[in-house]
Amino acid sequence: MIVHNENKPLIGFTCGDINGIGTELIIKTLSDSRMMEFFTPVVFANNKLINFYRKSLPDHNFAFSNAKDSSRISHKQVNLFNCWEEEAVITPGQLNDTGGKYAAISLTTATEALKAGKIEGLVTAPIHKKNIQSASFQFTGHTPYFKSFFEAKEVAMMMIAQNMRVALLTEHVPLKDVAPYISRENILSKLQVMNQSLKKDFGINKPKIAVLALNPHAGDEGLIGKEEIEIIKPAIQEAKKRDVFCFGPYSADAFFARGQYEKFDAVLAMYHDQGLIPFKSLALGEGVNYTAGLSAVRTSPDHGVAFDIAGKGIADESSFREAIYQCIDIINMRMERTLQFSNPLKKMSAAVVANAVDEKLSLDEN
Repeated sequence: MIVHNENKPLIGFTCGDINGIGTELIIKTLSDSRMMEFFTPVVFANNKLINFYRKSLPDHNFAFSNAKDSSRISHKQVNLFNCWEEEAVITPGQLNDTGGKYAAISLTTATEALKAGKIEGLVTAPIHKKNIQSASFQFTGHTPYFKSFFEAKEVAMMMIAQNMRVALLTEHVPLKDVAPYISRENILSKLQVMNQSLKKDFGINKPKIAVLALNPHAGDEGLIGKEEIEIIKPAIQEAKKRDVFCFGPYSADAFFARGQYEKFDAVLAMYHDQGLIPFKSLALGEGVNYTAGLSAVRTSPDHGVAFDIAGKGIADESSFREAIYQCIDIINMRMERTLQFSNPLKKMSAAVVANAVDEKLSLDEN
């Protein structure tokens, strides 16, 4: 078993699709040694993969040590756990079975470590939902995979930013198939998971949750859809009886256009684009994808594999870095633990680690 540092959580990292930008994001983010003050990283990948992408990033001094087993973790540098030994052909920007195969190996190895308590949190790099499919991986994304692996009764894909949180009732479902998923039971289940997560993971005593309508204009009193009257409103009423402080259904366009989301701690959208288009358009700072409802902590950046820029050294690691901070913050919230920095009298949560790093960079430059 790993020896944990009481002030530095162990955070695991998956490489994602080996032909995407995941490995580049890891190298760029973790090449700043000051990050080691806040957590201990364990990268689940392969030596040759890391070295391949290091060559395209000459300005980033990325050093690591090989961790052959869980008892040999260094809390002073990046640890690399080799998930495979064979030669993998790396072709940046290419969608092929190889990229998906090793993304799955990295993901399953890291998730096993997370479930076994060998790491305290996991930040996942982007996968491609098509090429990762196999006999052993038949999921439409990370969220259903983690739900299955941890045997969770319910989870919620929750997008997090400084000024908003948006969870989805349906995730990667074709638009024509969304309506059958709109049920009282599903809405109530998601609201309860959101409510519990907002309390447990974000420290909000009485979360206020907004629920969006399915139809335009919230159905206009049944004129252009009856789901609001027959399903969504009754689900909200039942949730209130179960001590979930929720309101709606709100017409999605006016809700975001008028800034109503700022009055709530989280928003439940009925389908993917209804929630993610306004989130990515209006969110301040870089967005993070969080799987609420798990016994463990998992985050990821709010973007995909970006094959169009893979291997070019130009990927922006901001969202990936924010995913790390959110992961640390949630771990600390659950454990009621705060990180302590160079000044022993000053403590701060991981939510402001980004500012701490920026300040140190500024001081060093001056």
